Parts: sequence; structure tokens; C-alpha cells
Amino acid sequence: MTDALILAVYTVAACALLARPLSAARWAERAPRLAIAMWLSACASVVGSALLAVLTATVPADAVGHGLARLFELCTMMLAEGPGASAWAALGLCAVTLARLAASLTAVLVRARRERGRHAAMLALLGRPDRALGAIVVDYAEPLVYCLPGRAAKTVITTAALRSLSASQVAAVLAHERAHVRGRHHLVLAAGEAFARAFPFVPLFDVARREVARLIELRADDVAARRHPRAQIAAALVGLATGRVPAFVMGAGGQSALTRVRRMLRPAAPLARGERLAGLATVALLLGGPAVVAAAPAMSAFIAHHCHALTLL
Repeated sequence: MTDALILAVYTVAACALLARPLSAARWAERAPRLAIAMWLSACASVVGSALLAVLTATVPADAVGHGLARLFELCTMMLAEGPGASAWAALGLCAVTLARLAASLTAVLVRARRERGRHAAMLALLGRPDRALGAIVVDYAEPLVYCLPGRAAKTVITTAALRSLSASQVAAVLAHERAHVRGRHHLVLAAGEAFARAFPFVPLFDVARREVARLIELRADDVAARRHPRAQIAAALVGLATGRVPAFVMGAGGQSALTRVRRMLRPAAPLARGERLAGLATVALLLGGPAVVAAAPAMSAFIAHHCHALTLL
């Protein structure tokens, strides 16, 4: 029961307190991909620890600790006599939680795919492919550059953006959009959105959704900066700062553009190897920690049982 209590306390504490230190982490802008992994790991850790807390509170540790024979005996009893009320409640709660998360993720993906499909149909009528740019050009008075991710991914640029940006700036901002497509960032965004939608009462998930969306733009900037000067990316972001793209696409401009300009012009040093390893260890701890806590009593019982059996031989 102690492990269930530890997991329950961690779940509540993480929901209430974990968002603040993660949001305040200054290293996140130096390693956005690692920061994204940490945010999503924190969300998964909270859900996993909650489920494991329920299961460990109802399943006795010696069911595993005494080996497969005891586990099969317990399963046989449950099939013959039916689970008790507490076991049914635990299984039902876990099933509802997982089903809600899966339904939210499915709803987010289906809605985004439907809206992208409608927009793609509109682009087929109003846009014209430009092979030199590798993008679709749309006659529009507002400077916009964005991508429609998915299997038939498309990069879109408006005529206003072509007029306001230089050729090198256009190339840089298109590289930013292609980084979104290659990195499948729409799926990462969907994961963050699914957690927030499934459990809107959890502050951590809402903050994670916003932070993941911000960090994905930083990640795309960094990928584009591998082949294009940072000054050109910054200039393009300034030119696109006022543009507003549809919610279901990913655009180079937007409200965070000016903050990203400062980051492009004043790049911070990347994380040292030790810092990066510490971040990866934190991700591993978030993902694996609850499982280790849940399995610890069972493993202790397993070792104690077999050590006792060996002493009797």
C-alpha cells in the first residue's frame, strides 16, 4: 500500500507543482527538442503514476512476488469468483482514463486532418505550385508562410510574403516550414493537445500544450539555421510577425516571432554534454520512475520468496 500512496502523492504534486520549474527552465531554449521530450514525459508520467497507484492499491504484491504459479492462481480465482468490488472499480477507472486520453487524441487528429483536407482543397483552386520554391503560391495581401503537414504535406507562401521578403529570407523561412514537416511536429502538437483536452482540470497539461507549441517553433528555427544564416531567419520572422495562419497549420510568423528574432540574433551556447545527459536522465526518470516504484514491492517479495526457498534446499 505504501507504493500506491507514494504514487498518489507524486501524481498530485506533479499536477500542481511540476509546471512551474519546467516553465522557468532557461536551458529549454538552448535545447528545445529535449525540453519538448521533458514536457511530454511529465504528462505521461502523471497519467502513468495515477494508473499505477490505482492498480497497486488493489493487486497484492505477493501475486507477482511468489512467481507465476501464484499469479495464475489469483487470475483463476478472479475468473471463477469474479473480481471484488475494489478490483472492478480499479479496472474501470484505469479503462476510463485510457479511453478518455485515446478518444481525445483521436478527436484532435481527426479534426485537424479534416480541416487540413478542406484547406488543401481550397489551395488546389486558389494556389499555384512553384517548382523553383517547392511551395504553393497564393495571391493574398497578408504576408504568410505556413505548412500543411501530413502525408500530402504542402508548404504555402503568399504573394505578399514574396514581395516583402528577399530571396534568401524566403529560402530560410521555407526551410523552417519543411523542418516542421520532416519532424512530424503536428503529431507532437496533437499529443500535447490531447493531454490538455482529456484532462482540462490539470494545470500541468494546459501549460505543457502551450510550451510544446512554442518550443516546436524554436526547434524548426534551429533546423533552418543549419543551412541558412540566422540573420536571414530573423529578418524573415520580422516580416511575418503580423501574419495569422489558421489554427490547424504551422506558420513561421505569429505572436512568438519577435521573441524568436532575439534568439536568432543572440544565440546561446548549446547544452554541454553533462547537461544534456542530465536532461535525458530526467526524461528517463519521469517515464520509468512510476513503474519502478510500483514494481519495487513485487520485486522485493519475489527476491525474498526465492531466497527463502533456496535456504530450505
